[in-house]
This record gives sequence, structure tokens and C-alpha cells, in this order.
Amino acid sequence: MKNWLLFLIIPLGFLLLFSTGFYTYWNNADPRSTCASCHEITPSVSTWEHSAHRDVPCFDCHGTALGNGIHSLKEKANMLFTHFSSEKYHDEIRLSEAQVLEMQGRCAKCHQSEYARWASGGHATGYARIFLDSAHNAQERLYWDCFRCHGMYYEGNIYDLVTPVSTEGPWSLLEPEKAGQAVMPCLACHQVHSPNEVLGTASAGEERNPSFGLYLRSDKMHLRADHLPRPDMFGDGRKLLVSTDPVQALCLQCHAPGAHRIAGSSDDRTPTGVHEGLSCRSCHEPHSNTAAASCLTCHPAISNCGLDVHAMNTSFRDPLSPNNIHFVACVDCHPAGRPVVTPGP
Repeated sequence: MKNWLLFLIIPLGFLLLFSTGFYTYWNNADPRSTCASCHEITPSVSTWEHSAHRDVPCFDCHGTALGNGIHSLKEKANMLFTHFSSEKYHDEIRLSEAQVLEMQGRCAKCHQSEYARWASGGHATGYARIFLDSAHNAQERLYWDCFRCHGMYYEGNIYDLVTPVSTEGPWSLLEPEKAGQAVMPCLACHQVHSPNEVLGTASAGEERNPSFGLYLRSDKMHLRADHLPRPDMFGDGRKLLVSTDPVQALCLQCHAPGAHRIAGSSDDRTPTGVHEGLSCRSCHEPHSNTAAASCLTCHPAISNCGLDVHAMNTSFRDPLSPNNIHFVACVDCHPAGRPVVTPGP
């Protein structure tokens, strides 16, 4: 009996050692010898090699077969099953919304400050806040294009998410668990494998592309910020000066004007008046969207009027002010003309 037990234990021991060694090798070897040996993964590995994350091991973001217990093992086993059982090649791998949110947790491990600022800002808002807004829903019926900016990775349609789909409520989520789930996760504006070459020229100030890019739900792909369309904007009967900052084009895709491209129409925030030509990033911190610090930087230090921004009648001081900070002009506060400021002694 002992001999049979010994014959059983020894092969199992060798199998365990081999499995452990192979598992360690697979997680630490060059991806071109492991993951990229499958045709489905090759394009992703190719872009990863030229991205800002090229020195980050694959499993730091994607996890390992045992990194998340049974869940990971089941997911990896499903990949193998799909690879060998399907007659169709799966050359383009898509993340589900659940995987996008799981990936976001891994983003936060390295990008802690950026994640904290995002979580404190408006882009971290949940499905309930966006899709159960009674004032908006009563004015405009919910429809499929809402997902272009909110819930880009949602896998259903508007009828799967909200009921009723009409301008008469009350409205409720068919998936209540999504109430607090972020509608604009990190991957809505960031492509992890995006190429990281230098944008601009040395004379203009070199700036690396920090993987900004809008996720296009219709095409299931990211379009880099510097490749996004830049429509001409108009105001006061003329073409406006608009910042060439690539992020400005990204913001404009969701904070978009009406069909006639008039600044301030629809949900547009293109600066006009005293702030014409400024980029969104000139005032807004990219992740939290707060603009408090930027206003104090210019007002009163380098402003023409010399007034403290806390004393000015604008939407910075009071959200209900008629002088929206994005569109305020000198004449809005000085209808009789700009006052002459007498230099101090």
C-alpha cells in the first residue's frame, strides 16, 4: 500500500513542480514568447511595445490565471475554450464593461493621485445621476446616443437600462446595481496601449501624448485626441479663436455645440469673451475638472481689472450668476466701458 502511495506522490510532485515553474516562466517571460504567440494578442502586444506602459509587465494590468482566484481561472479557461472551439478568428479582443471597471482598479494602483482627483470630480458620476435626471428626461427623451458620452462601455441599449423610455416618469434603472457605477471610467478617455510619441516640436514646447483619446462606442475603438475633428466655432457673428490643445478637441466631443456650432449652444463650453482662445486645461485640472486654483492664478495677479475673482459677479463666485465664466465679456460687467485703473504709488 505504501509503495502505491509513493508511486502516486512522486508523479504528482513532479507535476506540481513543472506547473509552478511553467506558471512562473509564463508570467515573467517576454510577451512575444508567450501571450503574443496567439494571433489574437499580437496587435495589442505590438502597440504596448510603443506605449508609455511598455516597461510594465502584462500581468500588472491584466492579472494572472490565479491572480483573482476562481474568477481569473474561469476567465482564462474561457479564453482557451474560445480560441480552440470557435471557427472564427478573434483577432480583435474587446473588454466587457465589467473588465473595464476591473482594469480601472489596477490603474488606481499606480495612478493614485489622478484616480483620487477623478473620483472627486464630475466624470466619476454614476448611472443614476445621469439617466434618472428628471429635469433632463422630461425635456428630452432618452435614446441610444446618450451612450456616446455616458456609459460608453454599456453592453445593452437604452431599453435595457431605463424604464420608461419617454418624457413622462418616474424613471428607474432596470439594473439597480448600476446606480453608483461610473459612466465615464478611465478607459473612456485613455487608451492603455496608445503610442507615446512626442507631439508638437521643440520650438513649440514638446509634449508627450499621454494616451488621451475618445472611446468611440459605435466603432469600439479609441481615436487619439490629436486625430479628433476640430469644427470651426462661431460667436458674435464671426469665427472664434479656439485653442489647438489636443485635449480641447477631446472635451468638445461630449461638451458639443448645436448644429450651427455657436459657442455656448447645447452643452458647449468653448471659451469666448475675455477667455477666448484658452484651452480647457488652462483652467480645469484634467481629472477633477476643478478650476478654482486657475482663477486665483490670474485674478487679480495678471488680470486687467485687478479685481479679486471672489469679488467679481461671475459663475465662479455664484453658479447662478448671469456672467458664465466661459463666456463673460468685458461689457457684461462694464457696460459703460472698461474703467481706468489708476496705478498705485
